[in-house]
Amino acid sequence: MADIQLIVGLGNPGPEYEKTRHNAGAWFVTALARQYGISLSLENKFSGLTGRGNIAGHDVRLLIPVTFMNRSGQAVGAMTNFYRIEPANLLVAFDELDLPPGIVKLKTGGSSSQNGIRDIVAKMGNNKDFHRLRIGIGHPGDKNKVTGHVLGKARAEEQQLIDAAIDEAIRCTEILLKDGMTKAMNRLHSFKAE
Repeated sequence: MADIQLIVGLGNPGPEYEKTRHNAGAWFVTALARQYGISLSLENKFSGLTGRGNIAGHDVRLLIPVTFMNRSGQAVGAMTNFYRIEPANLLVAFDELDLPPGIVKLKTGGSSSQNGIRDIVAKMGNNKDFHRLRIGIGHPGDKNKVTGHVLGKARAEEQQLIDAAIDEAIRCTEILLKDGMTKAMNRLHSFKAE
């Protein structure tokens, strides 16, 4: 079983970014908190909205940084240092350009071009060995359009696919905590929202 102690959802703070694709990770943690009755409140020392609760019999902390995406490591670093949470016990959810809407994948370690992930890696002493939940938002097809894409609102049909993938990711989080990464990946990686 995976001993996940902290689940982080990345995004940008403020109402102008709330419904943008870049906030898919924050949407996941918000939905997870709602599903398990975990209230999130602002903790300035962690630069984020945090909560603690029971998911599938496991004591888990949740965090949504209130820094901008490229400073996500500030919140994650503060919380992992304070609670002495090792990278192996961390799951970070974020938007993934390389996956289409409706697809969500788990992985452990590796590199990423996602700014929030890069900042977390830097703040954790270049340790990349944490788990990632990659929520597909699709690629605009041109690298010059990426910023507008991630900071834009998904079309209604895309948003439905992203929401369905997040719902499945929540179900798989319970599997991850109870039965481990392999079982969660097997189910999640065969899922495609229609």
